[in-house]
Amino acid sequence: MCIVGARPNFMKIAPIMAALRSEQCHLDAFLLHTGQHYDKSMKHCFFDQLGIPVPDMDLEVGSGSHAVQTAEIMQRFEPVLDEVKPAMVLVVGDVNSTIACALVATKKGIPVVHVEAGLRSYDRDMPEEVNRVLTDQISDMHFLTEKSAHENLLREGIDDSRIHFVGNVMIDTLKNNLSKAVTPEQILSEIPNKAVFLNSKTGYGVLTLHRPSNVDNPEVLARLLETLNEISKTLPLVFPIHPRTAQKIKESGCEKYLDTDRIIQLAPLAYHEMLGLNSKARLVLTDSGGIQEETTALGVPCITLRENTERPITVDEGTNTIVGTDPVKIRAAFDNVMQTGGKAGKVPELWDGKAAVRIVEVMEKWLTDNQRH
Repeated sequence: MCIVGARPNFMKIAPIMAALRSEQCHLDAFLLHTGQHYDKSMKHCFFDQLGIPVPDMDLEVGSGSHAVQTAEIMQRFEPVLDEVKPAMVLVVGDVNSTIACALVATKKGIPVVHVEAGLRSYDRDMPEEVNRVLTDQISDMHFLTEKSAHENLLREGIDDSRIHFVGNVMIDTLKNNLSKAVTPEQILSEIPNKAVFLNSKTGYGVLTLHRPSNVDNPEVLARLLETLNEISKTLPLVFPIHPRTAQKIKESGCEKYLDTDRIIQLAPLAYHEMLGLNSKARLVLTDSGGIQEETTALGVPCITLRENTERPITVDEGTNTIVGTDPVKIRAAFDNVMQTGGKAGKVPELWDGKAAVRIVEVMEKWLTDNQRH
């Protein structure tokens, strides 16, 4: 049984479901959507574009506080687990659906597989960090995107035999969809001053902001947007804006920083649109973990507006620079990219588009060996 629940999960589950339902695989796959994030437009944005099959079950949990949402998922998930009786439960990433379903499964003695295990920011103020740590502690198999995660798990007492370095399923999805990416010209076709953004000499930057640490504090948000406004005078920015971020900007009175034709605000984009926009950008400014990985795979400079990252390989080997919310550091990193082109970086080991196939091979062998015993 594979669990999907929120936007970051969709890009991770797509290649896994494809590998599970390939002719080479002898496992039956049951896809359960918790409904943590769902609307009709999202079905097109992710399920249709990425070829994710229609879920066998949708719990339709919806939004709520962390406690309410996690508890609701657990309550609705348990009877499904009793009915389906899967041989194992696979969870991805670090959202509330991940920990909720892993906890129910492990208490019922059902093996739990965690894809994207061992990543650590060491910032317990991030709800995702708590989800990551707890899920790893109760999982039976841990699939890693980068080698640094191995040391993290060993340090936390996870047995080495449970740890498998397989690569990054997010990059499987990127490679599978790069040829379908929508061009910036198509995305910006209705923008009155699109020529400014499509100028081949200057190019454009992409901005994404959604983390509570950046958008919930009015002072931090104002400081960021004021700095980004200054940056846009040199490099125009495309800002696909999350509805919650838009609301926080309005509540904090920060709209004035976006009142410029050098920052284009767009509605949230589907995967193919976002991939096309990022792949042709001169740089990306973000607080998203997934985008840090995608820009490294694409070779696009990334400036991360956070104090830490759970994906250190994007800094050590990739194109990512961590700057936090300090205007001086943001500006220095930006100037470096504009003057030097930024980090060249390299694509990390096993980010080759075949991670999901490796995951399925390991699971199939594990289940076969355990049946023998």
